[in-house]
Amino acid sequence: MTRKMTVVFHDEELYTELKVEAARRHTAASEIIADAVRQWLENREDADLLPVIEAARTEWKQKGGRPWSDVEQEIEEAVNRREREPEAKSA
Repeated sequence: MTRKMTVVFHDEELYTELKVEAARRHTAASEIIADAVRQWLENREDADLLPVIEAARTEWKQKGGRPWSDVEQEIEEAVNRREREPEAKSA
């Protein structure tokens, strides 16, 4: 499904750089913007996992370690909670 959206650039230089890059790549500026949004969302998801990773690292330093399976399970639970958030908001 294709959706349309208008992006307003208040920075003329940024707009020009985008158009030049799109021409250089032989692609639409909208593809570059879509890629940038995808990357931003992935980075945000990674940032949400950092507290879980840091907590595990702190616990490891304090207690001398714990099984990776426990850490992996906590990370998986955090990802699952994050994926369920939009469902709860739309309900």
